[in-house]
Amino acid sequence: MPAMPAPLDIKRRFAIVGTGVRSAMYREALTKTYKDYAQLVGVCDKNPGRLALVQRQCEEVGAAAPPAYAPNDFEKMLHETKPEAVIVTTMCSTHSEYIVRAMEAGFDVITEKPLTTSADKCQQIIDARKKTGRKIRVTFNYRYSPPRTQVKDLLMSGTIGDILSVDFHWMLDTHHGADYFRRWHRHKENSGGLMVHKATHHFDLVNWWLGAVPVQVVATGKREFYTPTMARRMGLSRPHDRCLTCTEKGACTFFFDIYNNQQLRDLYLENEKYDGYHRDQCVFSPDINIEDTMNVLVKYDTGVTMSYSLNAFNAWEGYAIVFNGTKGRLEHTMVENMKGGGGTTTRVIALRGAPVNHKIWTGVGGHGGGDKVMLDELFLPSVPADKYLRAADERAGAASCLVGIAANKCFQTGQAVTVADLVSGLGRPVYAPMPGHDGRVPMPA
Repeated sequence: MPAMPAPLDIKRRFAIVGTGVRSAMYREALTKTYKDYAQLVGVCDKNPGRLALVQRQCEEVGAAAPPAYAPNDFEKMLHETKPEAVIVTTMCSTHSEYIVRAMEAGFDVITEKPLTTSADKCQQIIDARKKTGRKIRVTFNYRYSPPRTQVKDLLMSGTIGDILSVDFHWMLDTHHGADYFRRWHRHKENSGGLMVHKATHHFDLVNWWLGAVPVQVVATGKREFYTPTMARRMGLSRPHDRCLTCTEKGACTFFFDIYNNQQLRDLYLENEKYDGYHRDQCVFSPDINIEDTMNVLVKYDTGVTMSYSLNAFNAWEGYAIVFNGTKGRLEHTMVENMKGGGGTTTRVIALRGAPVNHKIWTGVGGHGGGDKVMLDELFLPSVPADKYLRAADERAGAASCLVGIAANKCFQTGQAVTVADLVSGLGRPVYAPMPGHDGRVPMPA
């Protein structure tokens, strides 16, 4: 492992808005791993209990407790703490608000995925970016996972020639998948649904793997598993409000014990009195309005087509993707959670040739080592040049979330959606060169 750079005399300064689960990765990076190079100078959240918790957590690791601010004082935080960039880890539907407010106040932004949840909000970000000239970084940590970077490397090498089509299937199990239906993500107005909140990772991977931009989307979606009817099919009398007070928790295989989950108990259960948010809502509630079964067909500017599916109640978690090219086929599968085993496989099959299994690239840490590579890029004073161009800006962020936004529109209308009709003035993301085109212009017909 390469040696860390020497500590900086003047540390880089960052502020965080949103103190839920996703913010912890950045807080810990700033107060522990990268404390010699960067510091957390301010935090903002609507829940004063979570703000106080973050301050205590910083002090527990020997860092200074950052000053805390309410949402109405967001600009005050920026001007008082003067960060290099604002890290946005709020509810998905509010990403655009803080991205725009930060840029208009004169600051750069690092935002969690998805960039945003609707075409209107995406347009607001595009316009603010052009108006202010500030920079936006979207943290797609899936790009940095060693096995996924390896797939990019193989495709860049031309091993299967020019890519013509992609088949991609993502499975969420009834632990992880169910969790989207018990928290705020269950309402599309908050998260954009799984097509935006979850699948933005998947669409970005394909965009980046292909070095291509989606131009048209056709999709269907439904909710048939996480429903009141399913609760009764599983022997329950009805859906309940939440797991903590459920009178049938002993009979429900989806019971979620928030009280004995220390992290979530500290973050949410102990702070319900401030905002009334329940982190353990019933997954069978009638007011859920996101889908659990989705199928999407995407056409790209390079002529590639992709068929994609996302299912949120599978027996195992992971994905399988196939790239079909002019010289052969690349098959990549990652089993993230399955009783009896798991693992990752990548093999290339040349036209009329034998399969070649590739030794999987590995790393250490979250997302197979991808989190560390990404965080190094964000918080170290310098890193080697990246031939895979894994850093993503607002153009890449929009190119991914707009597929999900278009899919949501298809669910409503039953009609194909042209991505360019959703926003204007976006510009094309810059991707690493691929066979047949250079990452900036479409592959010739």
